[in-house]
Amino acid sequence: MEPKDLRKLLETRLQNEDRELTYNKKEEKLRIETKSSGKGMSLSLKGLAAKYEERKETLLDEIVHHVEETLKAMNDNQQLSGSENNIFPVIRSGSFPSETDSGVPLVFDEHTAETRIYYALDLGKSYRLIDKEWLEKEGMTKETLQEVSKFNVRSLSTDMKTDSVAGCTFYFLNTNDGYDASRVLNQSLLEDMASKTKGELAVAIPHQDVLIFADIENERGYDALAQLTMHFFSNGLVPVTGLPFIYEDGKLEPVFILAKNKPKEDQ
Repeated sequence: MEPKDLRKLLETRLQNEDRELTYNKKEEKLRIETKSSGKGMSLSLKGLAAKYEERKETLLDEIVHHVEETLKAMNDNQQLSGSENNIFPVIRSGSFPSETDSGVPLVFDEHTAETRIYYALDLGKSYRLIDKEWLEKEGMTKETLQEVSKFNVRSLSTDMKTDSVAGCTFYFLNTNDGYDASRVLNQSLLEDMASKTKGELAVAIPHQDVLIFADIENERGYDALAQLTMHFFSNGLVPVTGLPFIYEDGKLEPVFILAKNKPKEDQ
């Protein structure tokens, strides 16, 4: 599907008297803005259009739900103070925007060569990324934000499904609570997974709603990991990275996996 075709489908679903929809043909982005508040969001249609062929109406429903909940959150008055238990870190790709559509810098930290850590206030059905203006307005320091968010992510469920692929054990964490990828920041979880692996512990963060661990015991395991990671990366609504990691000495190191070859570390 072409971005312009997805644009028409979304415009039909998102029309509202208090909304203005504008399309940037050059960047292939659809802007949805609430007229009464002037607040809104933009959707990059090129990547979404590529996913449409496989997921069709399911993807469309997810996008519309995401937009509706995000716009609702933007137009509500939220406070960080008193909501500390609902602040979580969120993992995003290294190319994710560093500021809001209106130019306000977002609060984030570098994580790996491929990923960054942003911070969000959970609102139930959606969340709002925390920017510097909001943080300053609330009188909260970045250090406090980091501390409470990492404490909260450690309280999330770590139940996983396991599967044997290519003679290696794969673990899938997929609760769809919006913070599956964030659980990679739970150092205790990483250490626990490392202690139970027989081979090499690999970690994949293909998109926001899945975290994959793999106990790589043979060469075929690397190929399976690469294929699985790319599959999830291609289908996620909020993709993070198609490049897996090896967990070693308390650190995540990105690796390139070549077919039938042991991975070579990304320099």
